[in-house]
Amino acid sequence: MFNKLTQDMKGLFLGMALLSIALPGSAQIGFKAKQLTFERVKLAYKEKWADLKNELKTEGAGSDFQLYLAAYKQEGRLEVWTKGQQQKNYNLFKIYTFCRHSGILGPKVKEGDLQTPEGTYHIVAFNPESKFQLSLGINYPNAEDLLRSGKEKPGSEIYIHGDCVTVGCIPITDDKIRELYVLAVEAREHGQAEIPLQIFPFKMNAENMRTQLLKFPQHKAFWASLKLKYDAFEKTKQAP
Repeated sequence: MFNKLTQDMKGLFLGMALLSIALPGSAQIGFKAKQLTFERVKLAYKEKWADLKNELKTEGAGSDFQLYLAAYKQEGRLEVWTKGQQQKNYNLFKIYTFCRHSGILGPKVKEGDLQTPEGTYHIVAFNPESKFQLSLGINYPNAEDLLRSGKEKPGSEIYIHGDCVTVGCIPITDDKIRELYVLAVEAREHGQAEIPLQIFPFKMNAENMRTQLLKFPQHKAFWASLKLKYDAFEKTKQAP
């Protein structure tokens, strides 16, 4: 597992390099074409894109859409929301199930704690040669994570990926990462520079907050701040 992660780090730099060619303006056109030079991405498009296009059309998003991702650790649920150019709000498009869990509820604090982070992030890397089939890297640690970690090393290399193993990432099976990867490439190709991802400990309704804070009172202030973001999306269906 750790050897895989070490090798995947190389993929992160590759993915970031591929992102660097997708600058605003005409240079952005080549992003999808570059991704399609990789066999796994070509296979994902061959298997998934025709059906996804039909589903997107049915949902009213069309082929020019934006993505918002929301993950819920307790429920093991990754929600994919889409918004087409003619749509005002995001609409729930797909629900993927975590195929493996790591750690407990609460934020990631340091390297090696096996925790999946909690907070507001975005996709920063597309890795078409991941050791975990395909992977999407997120910007962990963010500024809040660094502050929380203090003098501890916060860790890094957090992905949404296939291959049902994890030491803090979000794995959703090889089949489902192919779908999500294609959707993310399409959103990026059509100009969405940052695909937002919010990772919540659980569905943050009043009852869940009450129940979970009895078990994890140390996270009261942090989870209260996350609940504001959860409530905002539930009310407006607008991504952060």
